[in-house]
Amino acid sequence: MSSRSGEPKSAGRRDAGLHGTVRSSETLANVFAALGDPTRLKLVAVLCAGGALSIAQLTANTDISRQGVTKHLQVLADAGLVRDLKLGRERLWQLEPEQIEEAKRTLDIIGRQWEVALGRLKTFAEKR
Repeated sequence: MSSRSGEPKSAGRRDAGLHGTVRSSETLANVFAALGDPTRLKLVAVLCAGGALSIAQLTANTDISRQGVTKHLQVLADAGLVRDLKLGRERLWQLEPEQIEEAKRTLDIIGRQWEVALGRLKTFAEKR
């Protein structure tokens, strides 16, 4: 449905109970999609524990090629979860904590909404 200005009514509005605009919801969807891959999730965990690391360090003790890790890191970078740093000739990768925190806040909000919904369902069931 469109408003008088011709824009969809949902354009730019806040999601019910979530902070940010619909556009930020799309960004968060990209974040969660990027984290939905086990290899990328493992890379994030390694970066959480080890700080800024090179591709060689990230591929150590894994069956993943440097090219494979690079592709996964690019997906994470496109989602805003990691960024690369040039240190001399070396390229290091590190987490972008702001995007991780935003995803965590969103999951916390969804969790609270879920608890409220379950409480309403319980109350409804007990009245029957």
